[in-house]
Amino acid sequence: MKIMIIGSNGSGKSTFSRELGEILQLPVYHLDLYFWKPGWVQIPNEEWVDLIKGLVEREEWIIDGYYGRTLDIRMQAADVIVLFDLSPWITTYRVIKRRIQYHGKSRPDLNEECPESIDWQFIKYGWNFRKERLPGIMDKLQNYSDQTRIIIIKTPKEAVKVLDEFRSKGRGASRCSRN
Repeated sequence: MKIMIIGSNGSGKSTFSRELGEILQLPVYHLDLYFWKPGWVQIPNEEWVDLIKGLVEREEWIIDGYYGRTLDIRMQAADVIVLFDLSPWITTYRVIKRRIQYHGKSRPDLNEECPESIDWQFIKYGWNFRKERLPGIMDKLQNYSDQTRIIIIKTPKEAVKVLDEFRSKGRGASRCSRN
């Protein structure tokens, strides 16, 4: 099974991915861990695309992260796409909470030499995700809706329900009705 998790910063992608990976016993790849080298240095574009192509060729995976440049590569390979479309109030609160929680430390889904940080541009990006990124994502999802299960999560409670569905039905949950 190949599952792609996308959404804005602070939407809960990494936490959801970790839990889903435990439930389904699938390897989880947090794209932030691969994109950001120590010291918050971005991976070169060609190396990034090659890395993504290598990940999606694997037999099973959960890949979490937005990274628009490689959305199509992942969407083409995914059996299930989970899109987090949460309120910017929730995601902004979570980004600030995470910054406080990991002050001076790196999150588990980042390189050790990438301590948690926050700036106005990061907050603005998350706040405007629905307006600036979501329409393009929805257009792309239309292209895959026939062969891929698409799950859209709009509230934290819905995320729990989706995890519970996978917990009760296992990998068979990927064939359940679309959300």
